[in-house]
Amino acid sequence: MTARVRVVLADDQPLVRNGLRVLMADTPDIDVVGEAGTGAEAVQLVRDTEPDVAVMDIRMPGMDGIEATGLITASAAATRVLVLTTFDDDEYVYGALRAGASGFLVKDMALDDILTAIRVVAAGDALIAPSVTRRLIAEFAARPSPTPGPRPTANITEREREVLTLVGRGMSNSEIAAHLYISVATAKAHVARLLAKLPARDRVQLVIRAYELGLVAAPR
Repeated sequence: MTARVRVVLADDQPLVRNGLRVLMADTPDIDVVGEAGTGAEAVQLVRDTEPDVAVMDIRMPGMDGIEATGLITASAAATRVLVLTTFDDDEYVYGALRAGASGFLVKDMALDDILTAIRVVAAGDALIAPSVTRRLIAEFAARPSPTPGPRPTANITEREREVLTLVGRGMSNSEIAAHLYISVATAKAHVARLLAKLPARDRVQLVIRAYELGLVAAPR
């Protein structure tokens, strides 16, 4: 039996939380284990319930979703954060990326897309939607970082560097495998080693590393 995905909903609008909860109620593999109306409540709720995914709004009173995301991803908890955003919230998304978010949702997305995003993030991958996230990551990576320079890559093999470059271009494991004439399992293994070596929390952060290291040029 497939494990159920345990989700916390964090949004300051009760109608949004209620709508998502009701829509997810009939989904056999997803359980809503709690709701929060502020970032601080979300952080505490994640500590109490240890969900697989926290679906996090950005604009909330007091502690916002970016700060809450940073606190959640910095802890030892395995909870991953899926951020709610809109097309016009680029500045907030840059902050969420730095805080360790594993993906993004647009509030007017279809329910099936939202559910798919939750499953993708819960599985340890990251949601990189060509229409939104790839553009945001490229713009984010082209900006000066407040943190020290890129991490050294002396321990990365030439093949891993090739794989990282393709990840930075937004390719999936199957696309990487086809491009390099290797198996999907081998591509997945390379990605797993890159996650451990750099280190990076998930695929979104690998994309960011690829831009930071100059392996992929940010689009103009």
